[in-house]
Amino acid sequence: MAVSFPQSLSSATQAAVTQGYKDAAAPAAIPTIRYPYKKITDSDDYLMIKVIKYQPPGISSGSNNFSFRTSTQSLQNNIKTPEAIILLPIPQNVQDQNAVGWGESKLNAFELAGAKELGSTLTSGDYFKGLSNGLSNFSSSIAAGAVGGNLQTQITSYFTSQLINSAGGNTTTADLVSRTTGQVLNQNQELLFNGVSLREFAFEYDLAPRDGNEAKEIKKLIVTLKKAMAPRTSADNSPGSGLFVSAPRVFQLQYMSGNKKHPFLHSFKPMAMKGMAVNYTGSGNYSVYGDSTPVHMKISMNFQELNPIYFEDYSDQDTGVGY
Repeated sequence: MAVSFPQSLSSATQAAVTQGYKDAAAPAAIPTIRYPYKKITDSDDYLMIKVIKYQPPGISSGSNNFSFRTSTQSLQNNIKTPEAIILLPIPQNVQDQNAVGWGESKLNAFELAGAKELGSTLTSGDYFKGLSNGLSNFSSSIAAGAVGGNLQTQITSYFTSQLINSAGGNTTTADLVSRTTGQVLNQNQELLFNGVSLREFAFEYDLAPRDGNEAKEIKKLIVTLKKAMAPRTSADNSPGSGLFVSAPRVFQLQYMSGNKKHPFLHSFKPMAMKGMAVNYTGSGNYSVYGDSTPVHMKISMNFQELNPIYFEDYSDQDTGVGY
């Protein structure tokens, strides 16, 4: 029976997997590890994990260009030529969670006036002159009551609170103003966008080898992941001096359906493995086969994407839900 392969696999890798079914040595340079150890058909859904060499994003050149290249762009060639490919079943818990940073922001009338006046110093031809004019205009605005509110009470309360605190008290200007006038400064509170976030994913698998082939695949799976997530004290397998430590390998994950990208489930950006745990007594007690392979193991993996998700990452041509 013919075996279907992901389109991204090279012909050499496909041949290696086919030979793997026959329990023969794989001739290809890219090893492929799978659990369970069975053929993949067009009706099978699975998770494909590529182990890839990390490529630092770098900084774009140009005198007026301060942008950074994203890790995704830097890793494209390495993604096409992975060091290893791991094929696993779709996990029991499939979910994604997108988030961005929003936070409360406050700006009272005094701060608003100061920002308006002192901000002019940044565009002034003479910095020190602009700073002097900004401070002068800010003081004049307060004296003239340009910022509104009961300024006399506010100023009096400020200095009063400072005197009280210098004598060991604990009070604020807002406390005194509220007690004397029943008012507080309008903080103009708003929720403002303040940044992006990086998604994290956790995967858990039960591994129960049913024969010698699956036992070998599970061992290769564990060793491959442990080696890939480990930092290196040498570069390109050459002895290192220990002065620098190189980044571990990173991973490109993709849900697949047969030999194509899954038509519905979400996609991933390249990710780093932040942690992995293996429980060799998955059933709660130590039990092994004749070759000392544990009969039941559990593995958990924690990944985090290297780059945030942006609007530009979505495409109208994508048949799935995107990221």
